[in-house]
Amino acid sequence: MPDSPLFIAAAIAVIAAAIAVVVAVGLKVLRSFRELGTDAERATYKTLHTASRAGQHLRTGLNPAGAAKASRQLRSLLGCDALAITDSTGVLAWDGAGEELKPLLMQLAAGVLDGGHTAVIPAGEVQELAQGNGAVATRADVERAAVIAPIRAGARVVGVVAAFAPAAGAGLVRATSEVADWVATQVELAELDASRTLLMEAEVRALRAQISPHFIYNSLNAIASFINTDPVRARELVVEFADFTRYSFRRHGDFTTLAEELRCIDRYLLLERARFGDRVQVSLRIAPEVLSTVIPFLSLQPLVENAVRHGLEAKEGPGHISITANDSGAFAEVTIEDDGVGMDPEQLRAVLAGHSDGEHVGLRNVDARLRQVYGDEHGLVIETAPGEGTLITMRVPKSQPRHDA
Repeated sequence: MPDSPLFIAAAIAVIAAAIAVVVAVGLKVLRSFRELGTDAERATYKTLHTASRAGQHLRTGLNPAGAAKASRQLRSLLGCDALAITDSTGVLAWDGAGEELKPLLMQLAAGVLDGGHTAVIPAGEVQELAQGNGAVATRADVERAAVIAPIRAGARVVGVVAAFAPAAGAGLVRATSEVADWVATQVELAELDASRTLLMEAEVRALRAQISPHFIYNSLNAIASFINTDPVRARELVVEFADFTRYSFRRHGDFTTLAEELRCIDRYLLLERARFGDRVQVSLRIAPEVLSTVIPFLSLQPLVENAVRHGLEAKEGPGHISITANDSGAFAEVTIEDDGVGMDPEQLRAVLAGHSDGEHVGLRNVDARLRQVYGDEHGLVIETAPGEGTLITMRVPKSQPRHDA
């Protein structure tokens, strides 16, 4: 029977079990919430997390796509009705209500862009300007004050951050200015990255210029010497020379793979052996698992060229160059060793510090680029002494998600 004592007892047991589950879940949620820390710590974490997410979208500077995504995060940070980001010429992003005001923003921001000082525009002035410009909006849409803060990159004002709210209190003014300063920092970092990229491109061009005068002349002379005596070999050398120059003077990409760079080195050494004959002996020991490792373009060939030109060319009799590439945990380790004339360690330090002009430009160039890309701890490690040859070691991370070959 539905009203039997047994049925009632079972129902009570089920209800008690359900209450126990709810209490247990509630205690677990409460405990996990408490583990986040105090209210102040949670607020700090939320602010930093939001800023971090916004920063990801500004890594390439002020552009519509990045600004649109960042503005959503920054509006939640300020807690305003609407937030907009501009550059010096137009509106890049608008997030929130009152888009009817968007066509007026550059007019509102003109003084900030010119003078570089934060402006606070009361709701009445914003509404009057909107009506004067024929903005189609309800009174609620335009009845918002505007706080407009400059985005500075060095001495330049490159844009503004504009926050719209029913009233512009001191807190919103300060917060908007801080957000604009933070955006400015992201823009400067993006410009620094762009400058570093341009510097790397300039250094690669310098390496190409270094290759062209002596190597091309010597290679063509070597090829010419075989035209009458061994035309088949001359034809093969012309093909190798064309492949080498095509790779060395390519116009795309700052990075390549270890495999591609080794192919370039093989062509280079084939051309040098055509000139030096048996005086240049080469051995390679390459671990297959590191062949796909990404490395800066033209970072190994100049080291091999340095071994030939400054190590073996000045040496009497034959010389040997050993090239190895090993898997070293998270890194690929490449060594280039020659038994040539070596150099004075003090002279080497002057070369790497940029205090010596002329020879060994390739060493300094490669060392500088490695430090720029991977940090100072990843510069070239060079062991040398007069008459003792030279050993150069280069270590690069095997995982480089931001670099494409």
